[in-house]
Amino acid sequence: MSYSNIVRSEEYKRDLIGFIKTEYEIETLKLIPASRGFYGETWRLDANDKSYFVKLVYNTAHKIIYERSFHIIQHLCNHGIDFISRIVKTKNSSPYAKFDNAILGVFDWIDGENIETDATKIPEYQMLAKVYAVPSKGLNIPLEDFSGHSVDKFCEQWNALDDEQILTLLEKNRAKLEHRAERLKIFSKRCQNSDTKDFVITHGDAGGNLIVSGDKYFIVDWDHPILAPAERDAWVMCSKDWAQDAFHDALRQNNITYTLRPERLAYYCYYFFFFYLSAYLDDLTQADTIEEHINGWIEETIKYADSIP
Repeated sequence: MSYSNIVRSEEYKRDLIGFIKTEYEIETLKLIPASRGFYGETWRLDANDKSYFVKLVYNTAHKIIYERSFHIIQHLCNHGIDFISRIVKTKNSSPYAKFDNAILGVFDWIDGENIETDATKIPEYQMLAKVYAVPSKGLNIPLEDFSGHSVDKFCEQWNALDDEQILTLLEKNRAKLEHRAERLKIFSKRCQNSDTKDFVITHGDAGGNLIVSGDKYFIVDWDHPILAPAERDAWVMCSKDWAQDAFHDALRQNNITYTLRPERLAYYCYYFFFFYLSAYLDDLTQADTIEEHINGWIEETIKYADSIP
């Protein structure tokens, strides 16, 4: 079973192996489901010489995002960023291929465990700061607009729901959801008035995609990089003074003179609350996950955002 929870037949696997052999000239010994990523279907491919990471994206909206990410990953690699997955190109030098109506990417396999703890935040911030130091001039990358559209998508989903269990859960939390939606709109307007000169290449979920391999650290899954302020990566731990200090230290070590702005941190706290809530609503089997998201770990971060006037 792939990480996208789709059970694939042996015929599908044979076709995928054959396709990779033809397009990438990689002789496959074994194809194993890999539990990495969120939207894509992911595999580890073992060959004679090494292992590879294979990711397929079928969703129409995410295919566009995924396809666009390849040249950004290559741009980072070209500027010396060596703690991300390197792209394996096709025999025709294309960074990706199209298979079974999906966008398919092959990358070097990074061995290790997907871990996120307080202790991993220091190396995470140090790696992100190195990415921020990479110039973005001439790079075709989406630009943050602070539109707050994640709440709009959530509201559309809520209005279209017919699952009684989820509807009851959302209704029970209506006051909390409406408060957070209103706060997102407030900070959306406030942040839209700021300039973009301090925007950098951001990941969007580096902590959730940190691979620890011995004493080495890697950030994978660069599907959603956008040109945005550093707060897009810093918001998760913004309620912790030590984390903000560590983030600023990493910036200074890379000659980046920027100080995190409370209004931007607040914006991303509310934005990503609805972003992930919408993602969970795409899979209505996750009622427990939805309730945990609304009332779980994010409460402390939202409390910080609520304190910003």
